[in-house]
Amino acid sequence: MAKQQALLTGTGGQGLILAAIMLAEGAVSAGKNVVQTQSYGPEARGGASKAEVIISEETISYPKVMNPDLVLAMSPEAYKKYGLPLDEEAVLIVDSTFVQEVKPRSKNYFALPVTRLTKAEFGSEQSANVVALGVVGAVSGWLSYEDIRQGVLQRAPKGTAERNLAALELGWRLGLEAKAQAGVSGKAELQNAGKG
Repeated sequence: MAKQQALLTGTGGQGLILAAIMLAEGAVSAGKNVVQTQSYGPEARGGASKAEVIISEETISYPKVMNPDLVLAMSPEAYKKYGLPLDEEAVLIVDSTFVQEVKPRSKNYFALPVTRLTKAEFGSEQSANVVALGVVGAVSGWLSYEDIRQGVLQRAPKGTAERNLAALELGWRLGLEAKAQAGVSGKAELQNAGKG
C-alpha cells in the first residue's frame, strides 16, 4: 500500500468527523502513518461537513487530500461537491437513503441505504456514521476489521462501545455484500439490503 486518501462527506451532525477519526485510529493500530483533518460549512449542524484521512506506509508530506482514492457521500450536496467530479478509478460510496441522483459510473460505485438500515437495526440514525465506516473499511480493504474495530473502541463516546461495534459489524457485512455483488462490474446498488 502506497498512500490511500479518503474523503468522508455529508452534513454536519452526521458524525462523519468522528468516523474519520476512528478510521485514522485504526490506521495507527495497523502501524501506518496517518493524517486526519476536517472542515465544516457555515453551520456545524446541517451545514456541509468533510473529513479527510490519508493513510500511508511512507512519511506524509502534505496533510490535505488532493486526489481521493475513495469518497463517501452521505448527502446530495456532498455528492455534488465531492462525488460528481470524482475520477472513475476512485471508489464512490453514496448513502442511497439521501443520495438518489448519481451520474452513471461504469465502475467503483456503491449505492447503499446506510442510514435507512441503521434506523431499521437500531431504532435511530445515530450510528449511521459507524455503519458507513464499516462499509468504507470493507469496500476499500485498506485496513483489517480488527484494526478498525480498535479505532472504534479508542474513540467511541463513553457508554456507546457496544452499539458502535454492532454498527461497525453491520456496515462491514453490508460492504462485503456490496463488494461481492459488484464482482466483475465494479458496481453495486443494494436498495433492498436488510429488508424482510
